[in-house]
Amino acid sequence: MKYAPAATISEVFQEVDQKRADYGVIPVENSIEGAVTHSLDRLIDSDLKISSEIVFEISHNLMSRSPQKEIRRVYSNPQVFGQCRVWLETNLPRVELIETTSTTQAAQRAAREDGAAAIASKLAATIYDLPIVAGGIEDMAHNVTRFLVISRDFPPASGNDKTSLVVSIKDKVGALYEMLAPIRRHKINMTKIESRPSKKKAWDYYFFIDIEGHVQSPKVRKMLAELEGKVRFLKILGSYPRAHARDAA
Repeated sequence: MKYAPAATISEVFQEVDQKRADYGVIPVENSIEGAVTHSLDRLIDSDLKISSEIVFEISHNLMSRSPQKEIRRVYSNPQVFGQCRVWLETNLPRVELIETTSTTQAAQRAAREDGAAAIASKLAATIYDLPIVAGGIEDMAHNVTRFLVISRDFPPASGNDKTSLVVSIKDKVGALYEMLAPIRRHKINMTKIESRPSKKKAWDYYFFIDIEGHVQSPKVRKMLAELEGKVRFLKILGSYPRAHARDAA
């Protein structure tokens, strides 16, 4: 299997959509910072499907060729800065925080500049020969990020699956209750619901929902058919095996 880097989430979608890659991996939520909203927005607009998920326990490290007292700027991804906010305010309160599209790009820039540091993984420190100045600087001990694998097809049922969908409800009293009723009536466990502005109309929202079960399951199919009649818009984003947490490099 060959791996190729992508600079942005949009580029990951483009590579898979244009068949230059069979699969793409995108971050979708973090246990500290919450949803990665750009990934959610792209899932709405794209015809690609979620075919798997990966859950990593993430540990962040400050790396630099300069000692900590000489660091004047720190590079990293905005989500990573959010996950290390308290540590940075306590230990590097006056340094400049510069956002990059990825922690890989952050490490590349820190490796070229005096007085610069990056927040990235141990693997990045090894690749770019950057000494780790401080390890495990995330604000919560259990910092978990969920990634989605996108492709052009649904995988078959594995027996331990979840289905992700997005819906837009009708503009009327009780619409949210009506949307949830079929899920309850068919006794399907909903593991997540999150709202996101539609960007089409003020105060109009999409709801991202994860449920247990595969879209090929008769019970799930019946529920979705009933749900479709109660909402303005319904899109199945994917049915895929549930993941267990693992450690990232």
